[in-house]
Parts: sequence; C-alpha cells; structure tokens
Amino acid sequence: MKSIVPALAAVVLGGCSMIPDYQAPESPVPIEVGNWNQSADQVVLPGWESLFPDPQLRALIHTALANNRDLRLAMLDVAEARAQYGIEKSALFPEIDANADGTRQRLPGDLSNTGSSTITSQYSVGLGVASYELDLFGRVRSLEQSALQSFLATEEARRSAQITLVSEVANAYLTLLADQQKLRISEDTVESQQESVDLVRRRHDAGLGSELDVRQAQIALETARANRARFRRLVVEDRNALSVLVSGPVPEIPEEDVIDPAVSLLASVPKGLDSSVLLKRPDIQQAEYSLKAANANIGAARAAFYPSITLTGSAGTASADLSGLFESGSGSWSFSPSINLPIFTAGRLQSNLDVAEIRKEQSVVQYEQAIQTAFQEVSDSLAARDFLSEQEEAQAALVEATQRSLDLAEARYEGGADDYLAVLDARRELLSARQNLVDVKLGKLTNRITLYRALGGGERANQHTVIGMSPRAEVPQP
Repeated sequence: MKSIVPALAAVVLGGCSMIPDYQAPESPVPIEVGNWNQSADQVVLPGWESLFPDPQLRALIHTALANNRDLRLAMLDVAEARAQYGIEKSALFPEIDANADGTRQRLPGDLSNTGSSTITSQYSVGLGVASYELDLFGRVRSLEQSALQSFLATEEARRSAQITLVSEVANAYLTLLADQQKLRISEDTVESQQESVDLVRRRHDAGLGSELDVRQAQIALETARANRARFRRLVVEDRNALSVLVSGPVPEIPEEDVIDPAVSLLASVPKGLDSSVLLKRPDIQQAEYSLKAANANIGAARAAFYPSITLTGSAGTASADLSGLFESGSGSWSFSPSINLPIFTAGRLQSNLDVAEIRKEQSVVQYEQAIQTAFQEVSDSLAARDFLSEQEEAQAALVEATQRSLDLAEARYEGGADDYLAVLDARRELLSARQNLVDVKLGKLTNRITLYRALGGGERANQHTVIGMSPRAEVPQP
C-alpha cells in the first residue's frame, strides 16, 4: 500500500506522455559535400566582423542590425513565441485566485416565514482553484512542448534572418562598388571616344578619312554616353537598395575598386565537408524544431481520446457579519471534481489526430527540403570557388590582350594602314573585357559571402562559430 500511494501521486502530478518518440529523419543528401570527408569540429568560421575588414562596410552592417525592419519583426516574432510558450506552460499549474464577496438582501414580509420583512447579510473571503485539469494523459504537457519547440524554431528563424541581412548588406555594398567602378570605366570610354571623334574629324577635314569614319566614331561616342547614363542610374539604385537594408541614409562610398581585401578568404573551409555540418544551419534547425512541435501536437491529439479530469475548489471563511469572518467556526470550503469522457464526436477526435500526423509528415518533407537546399548551396559555392579564381586570371589576361589590340588598331588607323572599323571593334572588346573583369571579381567576393551564409556563419561580432557546434538556445523560464 505504501508503494502505491507515491505511484498514484506521480501519475496525478506528472501524467503520462502520448508524444511519439522523436527520431530525426535520415539525411536526403550524400554523406560528404565535395571530394573528401572533413570533421565538423575542424571547420571554424570567423565572426562577420573578421570576414569583412572594410570599416565602412562593417559600419553599414552595424547600422542594419540595429535598424532593419525585417530583423526587428523577426525579433518581435521571437518575443511573441516566448510569450505563447509562457501561456501554454502556465496551464501545467493550478490557477489560484483570491476573492472577497459581500451581500445584503431585504426580503419582503409576504415572502418571509415570519411575515415581516427581513434584511440578511453574508460575507466571505477565500482562495479558489478554477478548472485545473489533471494532466493524466499528457495533453497539456504536449501542448507546452509544442509551444517550446515553436519558440526555439522562431529563435532560429531570427538567427537566419540576421545572417541573411549581413550577407545582403555586404552584397549590396559590393554591387555598389562594382557599378561605381563600371561607371568610371564608361566615363573613361566616353573621354576616349570623344578624343577619337575629334581625331577622325580632323583627319576627314584634312582629306585623310571618309565621312563614314566620322559617323562611326559619333555612333560609338553616343553609345558610350548611353552606357554611362545606365551606370549612373544603377549607382543611384544601388544606393537606394543599400539604404533600405540599413534603414537609414548611406554615406558617400569611396570609389574603390572591387578587390580581394573587401572580403576575407575562408581558408579554413575545405572543398569536401561532412554533410552533418549542414544540420547546424539556422534554417535547418528551424525546420527540425518545427518538426518536433508537430510531433508534440500528435501527443495532444492522442490524449484527447482519453478522459479529462478537472478540479474546481475553494476554501475560506464566511459569516453573516464582517466581524465574524475570522472567528472560530467560520471556515468554509467547496470541492467539485468533474470528469469528461468522450463517447461520440462524429469522428472529430480521429480527424484531429489525422491532421496532426499529416502535419508532421509535411514537416518531415520541409526538413528534408531544407537539407537539400543547403547541400546544393554549399556544393555550388565550393565548386565555383576555384573556377572563379581561374576565370579572373583569364579575364585579366583578356583585358591586357584587348588593350594591346586597341593600341595596334589605333596605330594602324593613324598610319593609314586600316580603316576606323578595326579601332571601333577593339574599343568595344576592351570595354566589354574590363566590365566583365569587374563582374568576375564581384562574383568571387560574393561567392565567399554565399559560402559563409550557406554554412550558417557566425552572427555575433568578435566571436567564432564552430560549424558542428550549435549555440545553446535559452529556454524561457515560467
């Protein structure tokens, strides 16, 4: 008998759980990302401040982290999820209320047993428990666990939003630098074309050239002016996009070239990685927490098939006089347990369970999709890294070759050995080669940012994030 009492107490207080045992789905991608396996604990990504040594870019990122509206909404979503978890957790404990009542009533004589009107008084003070559900089958605890996992998922969504914001600001800044550099190239081209027009016109006036050469030079000049106007527009649009990201005005950006020091090289990231590192990305963590929340909802749906016991009670004092509320013998109490056993619900409970199980399967698919997306992003970034460096070398060599070709074409034209069409072709090729070189350099830097984001890079300044180690999420206190 002594052993039964503690067991019953444990059942009443703790209940049992109908939540299915959670098992993480198998990875839908290969074990390795790349050519060889690399231990997750050996891959270390620096904080974003170490990734971006450019002080102006770092200042813009700090401003964006403080002011960006999308990130602020993500933080408010976390606060809302925390509060919702607090609501669900509070249902695990009895709700105790204090109450005080006072009543005075006059009864007419024709309704009184004495035939005379009477005045009666009643006062009471007490503590009460209102409709506390004994969680025998874990329904309330399942809902509490679901709310907790949803809160953790929302926190991961905030982390993902922050990493994405850092990446977007960096990409927008580099795009602005690239377009400013292209604008300078187009301005140089306009100046060169203007000099060519003047040269061709002088040769025409001297009888050394045709009017066709003059018209071709003018066409090239107007084309260069149109190209310059286009990049002026793009620079303004780039500044506007950057202003929206930082949620404030953008200071003047020095017209620097897009070069390697703008983004540090992630030398610690090898070509081959254990795909388990992907599981630490915030979006994948979010998908897994959502899956756990859906799993907990199944427990709540299962528990709804079983009886629910609700307790209502109060204890205090009552008296016909205020002065007698706390005198001996004035104590009062009430206790009203109730039990509800579902018998016929027209399939509602089974349908609720079916919905919960289907939503779990949907969460599994979303989790697998998140892993597949991460695998592709990391694999593509690693594959592109070496090719972009090779492409940059080839493009730089092409710029040198086209510059030499232009010099030769101009010399031949001035010497009368060739027409002006060769000069135009060489100048167009040089312009295209120089602008493409800027694009390749921009692509190489943005590839580093993409790889950093794809690996779920560090989001806190002056800290290092170890891929394979997840920061412990703070569990809210009741």
